[in-house]
This record gives sequence, C-alpha cells and structure tokens, in this order.
Amino acid sequence: IRTQHSLGSVLSEEPAIRTQHSLGSVLSEETAIRTQHSLGSVLSEEPFGRTEVIDNTLNPNFVRKFFLDFFFEEKQSLRFDVYNVDSRSSNISKFDFLGQTFCTLGEIIGSTGGRLENSLSGIPGKKLGAIIFTAEELSNCRDIATMQLCANKLDKKDFFGKSDPFLVFYRSNEDGTFTICHKTEVVKNTLNPVWQPFTIPVRALCNGDYDRTVKVDVYDWDRDGSHDFIGEFTTSYRDFSRGQNQFNVYEVLNPKKKGKKKKYINSGTVTLLSFKVESEYTFVDFIRGDPSQPTSLHYMNPYQMNAYAMALKAVGDIIQDYDSDKLFPAYGFGAKLPPDGKISHAFPLSGDNENPNCVGIEGVLEAYFQSIRTVQLYGPTNFSPVINQVARSAQDVTDGSQYFVLLMITDGVISDMVQTKEAVVNAAALPMSIIIIGVGPAEFDAMEELDGDEVRVSFRGHFAERDIVQFVPFRDYMDRSGNQVLSMARLAKDVLAEIPEQLLGFMKTRGIEPRPPMSPPPTTAHA
Repeated sequence: IRTQHSLGSVLSEEPAIRTQHSLGSVLSEETAIRTQHSLGSVLSEEPFGRTEVIDNTLNPNFVRKFFLDFFFEEKQSLRFDVYNVDSRSSNISKFDFLGQTFCTLGEIIGSTGGRLENSLSGIPGKKLGAIIFTAEELSNCRDIATMQLCANKLDKKDFFGKSDPFLVFYRSNEDGTFTICHKTEVVKNTLNPVWQPFTIPVRALCNGDYDRTVKVDVYDWDRDGSHDFIGEFTTSYRDFSRGQNQFNVYEVLNPKKKGKKKKYINSGTVTLLSFKVESEYTFVDFIRGDPSQPTSLHYMNPYQMNAYAMALKAVGDIIQDYDSDKLFPAYGFGAKLPPDGKISHAFPLSGDNENPNCVGIEGVLEAYFQSIRTVQLYGPTNFSPVINQVARSAQDVTDGSQYFVLLMITDGVISDMVQTKEAVVNAAALPMSIIIIGVGPAEFDAMEELDGDEVRVSFRGHFAERDIVQFVPFRDYMDRSGNQVLSMARLAKDVLAEIPEQLLGFMKTRGIEPRPPMSPPPTTAHA
C-alpha cells in the first residue's frame, strides 16, 4: 500500500487552526475525527485525523493534508494506521487492519526532499507495503502584504454599460493546480478601475515560496453570478515585492480571443500601484533565542566567549597543531541565508561557497562571529548534510596522507537521525572522525546513540566498521554557577582521547604504513 500524506502548508481561506496532535488512523473523509491533543513524546490515544477513502486500489494517493505545528527542538512522535474500509461504519473495529508505521515529524521534514518512505508492520509474517510521506513545511514567514492595483482599457463586456471589473487571486499548488486566495471588490461601470488596497498573509499568497506562481483572473461582475471572464495574467510574490515599476504592469490576456483574432493584443492591462510588507509578531517571537540577546547560547558577551566559541577554541587549539596548512573548512547548519532567506544545513561560515577555509582556529572563530551577525538561525537540526560534506572530501584522499576530524557543536536534538546514522556508517569506512559537543540544556539521547562506545551505530542492518563518533555535553564542564571549570583543557582531552586510536584503526585495516619522515633541509655553516 503506497500512501502519500502532505504535512504542511495551511492553504485554506478559513483562519488556520494551529493544533498540536499526534497523527492517527487513515480512514474515510466523511468520518474524520478532529481532536486537540498534545503532540510530544507521548502519542495521543485518539486519532488526529483521517484521510479520504480511495476505492479499489493497492496504491492510493491520498489528497487530504494534515497540518501540524512543528517544533524542531522537540521529538514529536507520530503513528499511522492503515485500514481497508468496506462498510459505511465509522467504527475502526469494523475495518480490516492493513498495518501501521511509526516515525517522528522531524524525520519527515528532515528527509531528503521532504519525502520519507516507511514500511508498514503489525501483522507478523506478512509484507504489508509502505507509506510514503511528503512534507511541505508551513512557512515561518508571518508577513502581511498590503497592495493596491488598478487596470486600464479593459474589454467592454456589458451591453448597456462598460464593465464591472474585479480580480481573483490564486496561488499555485504542488500538483500544478490553483487555489483561490483573494477576491477584490467590484468597481462598477468602468474600464479603468482602481481597486481599494487590500491585505493578505504572504503565506496565503505563496506559502513563503517567493517565486511560486500567483495567477490573477479579471472578471466582469454580473448580478446572476455568471461573471464574464475578461482575461488573466501571472506573477509572483517576488515580482510584487519590487513595488511599482514597469515590470509590474501586466497584460491581461484572454486565450480564446487570442486564438480567434489575429490582431489581438490584449484585453487591457493591470498595474501594481503600491506594495508594502509588515511582520505580524507572536508571543514566540519575543521569547525565542536571538543571537543578540543574552538568553541565546550564541550571545556574544563582550566579556566572555559563549559556549560555542569556548568549545571550538578548546578543541581547535590542540588539534590545529597537527594540521600542516592550518586551513580549516568551517560550516554552519540550520540557518536562513541572506539575501533571499534560503535555508541551508551546510553553509560556509566564510560566506564563500568556493572557499570555505578559515586560517587557523582564530579565523574559524572570526568567521563564526561574523556569520552569527548575518544569518537567521533556523531549524530543524539536520546533521547528515555536514557529515556528508566532509565525507566527500575524505573520500578523495584514502591513501593515508590525510585524516579528517569533523567537530560539530550543537544545541539541538537531531531531526534527521535516520540519515545521520547512514552518514556515520558510510563515513566509518573513510579516513575521518566526528566529535560532537552538545551545548545548552537539551536532552542528548540521540548523540549518545551515535557515540558507539557500547553499541556500534548501524543503518538498515549494516554496522559501522569503526566507532568514529565521540560525544560530550558541554554542561559537564561547567560548575553550578554556569562558569567553565578549570578546564576547557579537560573538555579537549576527553573529546580528543579517541582520535589517535580511530586514526590507527583506519590505517591498520587499510594496510597503510607511515610515510618516512622528511629529512630536514640542509644547513650551511658560516665561518
């Protein structure tokens, strides 16, 4: 059974209901149960919602979407049950159980392309098929756009008058269809209407995708509801946001008239007169971490380095002595990047995609501080992109001439645990080690799982050939008042302790012997 759910965008014209639920049984649209339960580590006893029923198929493609609040710092557990519905009853017990699967919301959102495939289980000895989830994260943008438009020389549609024009706005959907998102008022008896300014959430217009197509239809209003189509044009939020200019004068085209009349030019033009965007703030905006605020773990205190910088310097000062060129590629993960707010989980702190290198640990610190001033921190916390980025470099040098150590400093739980396990298992066959330092008060159970001291990390039954991950929580090296204890030196010692053994393990399994030491350059004696 191949099922598809889209978790994400609230596209309804009705006010969005933001709920915190666990997803439940996949059942009929007519009997969908809507409940309001806490979505967290514990699954709700009652189902969150049901899909529609699709008849006579083993490969249904469900249309109904489920809308969930996503908290990247929390583990949000979900369960999906699949049933064969062969009666009109709304009682689950009347249906044939086909299987179930468990996952977290973070796994779905963190999957490559927002697509996760999970096998169904629950009936011993039977292959039950799989569920495919697709996710579109509801835009973090809560901006409100206010705009005003006018038209010029529209087609005359009324026999005894001119036209009574109005505009209908549609946003494009993932499947290429359009959903109505706004109608203007009707301006009576004119071919050159000026509509009143109107306000619309940016999310309703394009779900935060600034380049997504926005279609606008122009109609002549009729009392009986049989409005006459004048024409249409397409644009995007990005075009609108440029304000009044020559590019925001749109030709209104009627495809039927264009096909019939050789000399047809257009059915008039629509012009954007003004466009303004304002942010709609919420309670969360005032309490969420901001690098410029003392409550943030990234806060740059003029008198003391933050936890990220302290951990980086403590480990880097030691390990840089073993690097010949002192050039360190440094990446950030989990941020929106200027100028267009694109989300990245592996961006160079230097800001230069062609050259991510920083000169020495001081150069890394400088790039980190500069990056914090320019990017917008953003979840989820995906580890695999950065691990795979370093793994690609390590894959190119497997002759023993180089060994890579990836230092990851993070305050969040892992949103892409499955992909991270796969990345670690693959990296274990390469000349690299991974150090993870967890800062802040979060629970780091997932990090402990990656640190394979007791149970080696595995992915789909394949175990990592070496233990390459070492994890420590930064808080273990702080005293009760929150100050660092005598030793960042002790922190460095603990996280670096396993590196020599890991390096030797790789070289030994590959049969690589040390290169002979280079002879010192000859010296010339002067009398």
